[in-house]
Amino acid sequence: MKATVEQLASISVFTQLQLDQLASLQPHTTVRTYQTGEIVSHEGDRLPSRLYALIHGALRVSKTATSGKETILRTLANGDIFAAPALFGNGIAPATVIAESDAQVLMVDREALLAVIQTNPEIALKMMAVFNQRLQQLHEMVHGLVSERAIVRLARFMQYSAGESNPVSQQGACLRLQLSHYEIARSIGITYEECVRLFKQLHAVISYKRGGKITILDWAGLDAIAHGTAEPEAIVAKQADKLSALNGKKH
Repeated sequence: MKATVEQLASISVFTQLQLDQLASLQPHTTVRTYQTGEIVSHEGDRLPSRLYALIHGALRVSKTATSGKETILRTLANGDIFAAPALFGNGIAPATVIAESDAQVLMVDREALLAVIQTNPEIALKMMAVFNQRLQQLHEMVHGLVSERAIVRLARFMQYSAGESNPVSQQGACLRLQLSHYEIARSIGITYEECVRLFKQLHAVISYKRGGKITILDWAGLDAIAHGTAEPEAIVAKQADKLSALNGKKH
């Protein structure tokens, strides 16, 4: 099935293209539907030379160690591009991509995309910015696994996820992207049980509800934990003192 102009326009790197440019890409597109749990690509697969982008649903990108332990690198949302080596590298899938929900993936043939890039180089710059950001995230993840405590890694992951999901407001912001304890644990290199325990420690800073609904309650507190300048217990005590002071004023 070919993509519609509207579907092409929903891809993050195509947002500034003119209608005629989008229309020129249409004959060179393919849209494929994946069911929940279906594998889009295996790590090590040979990928056709295309741009890959998610237009509906959610995809999980992960790598599996020889020990069998899975590490989740990221969860893709609508409009995200992925599988960079298919465009710029050796064509080998760097990670496994699985449908977290029913999803639609749009693919654009490389030669057609390059022809459009010649008239609109900004597309290439946007793609480079996306992939550079992901490289930086991977670097920070590896550094954190080696040198940071688990609660610091969790706080930083929550900051990153909040930025990716574009919460409506800063205070009491509810993340649009829902994340399970399993996904979070595998993203920061801890066990499911430890993840549950850490969220209990962070209850004054982050609210976690069944189904993966996450709300940031205290951005300043989250930032302090992420930078290692405060402990959850100290933040809880500080909030308790504020509440006590307010109750005292009322009486």
